[in-house]
Amino acid sequence: MTQKDYRILLYYKYIAIEDPVAFAEEHLAVCQEIGLLGRILVGYEGINGTVSGTVEQTDAYMNHMEADPRFSDIMWKIDEAEGHAFKKMHVRPRREIVHLGLNDDINPLEITGDYLSPKEFMERMQEDNTVIIDARNDYEYDLGHFRGAVRPDIENFRDLPAWMEARKEDFADKKILTYCTGGIRCEKFSGWLKREGYGESVGQLHGGIATYAKDSEVKGQLWDGQMFVFDRRRSVPINQVEHAIVGKDFFTGEPTERYTNCANPECHKLMLCEEKHESFYMRSCSDECRRAERNFFVEKNGWTKEQIEEQIAKIAVVQNSFL
Repeated sequence: MTQKDYRILLYYKYIAIEDPVAFAEEHLAVCQEIGLLGRILVGYEGINGTVSGTVEQTDAYMNHMEADPRFSDIMWKIDEAEGHAFKKMHVRPRREIVHLGLNDDINPLEITGDYLSPKEFMERMQEDNTVIIDARNDYEYDLGHFRGAVRPDIENFRDLPAWMEARKEDFADKKILTYCTGGIRCEKFSGWLKREGYGESVGQLHGGIATYAKDSEVKGQLWDGQMFVFDRRRSVPINQVEHAIVGKDFFTGEPTERYTNCANPECHKLMLCEEKHESFYMRSCSDECRRAERNFFVEKNGWTKEQIEEQIAKIAVVQNSFL
């Protein structure tokens, strides 16, 4: 296997940053000078980023970050790539780098769940009286998740506390495990679980799924499907031993691991969809979106209103046959 020329870095660090606006401006200049592309959030509570670049560029960035005592111990998650995973370079200041929707926010430097290595996490998952909570959004879970994990019915991370509060009794006597893509969301969520008195114990997967996937001992075992990522790739494999597809086509229910967005830009809903179904369903999640004032599928193909209605009628026939 040949060495790929590009890499993607995923990282975060909870650390006090006094002036996120000034930091973001200076940091953007550094990233642009190096030649990186990606998205970085900077807040009073720390930094959270994903960037892509050549091996030399990503090395230069990691060296730059580690030269700052605040970031010297960052846990980097590194993926090889064939090219950039982003189109532009953004560094944006934010009040929070992770928004859990709390009036009294969690500081992971003060309270957080027990850190578990990939091996410890795999072992704990198989213990009795254990519940595994996926701290990601529903569309991330639908593409792939740990076997037996609970799927919170949420579209945004900030909705997770309310979802949990409505079911607190279900977790009263459980040993709780939680996980997310790179670990940043679990730092806050597990801290909130501890503060609010959930379960007998609260553990989090240190470094997230991205670290679990590359661990030489666990090799991604007990994970089904793929992991959703917020870049051009959309998904990456995790389980090195066996692969099971858990994603289901939005329109037909067939197994798939391909995500696309609804063609109505006002909707932009993420949908698991096989490429062969895109044209028939007009890459739109509903008839309302098919008839939307703007629809990228319609614009690309130059369809008339008559053609749209004709196709919607065909779709209705197929959908009714499923009933």
